[in-house]
Amino acid sequence: MRTRITLSCTECKRRNYDMTKDKKAHPDRMETKKYCRFCKKHTLHKETK
Repeated sequence: MRTRITLSCTECKRRNYDMTKDKKAHPDRMETKKYCRFCKKHTLHKETK
């Protein structure tokens, strides 16, 4: 079953992306480099509740 997650920027702490992920395949919290339109650069984004 896919669950909906939110990714937030680690620098400015703003929530930028809504995604879905498979809990069985990826039980850990997701981290990925994505573009932050508020910082205007690519930063690390982490999964939030």
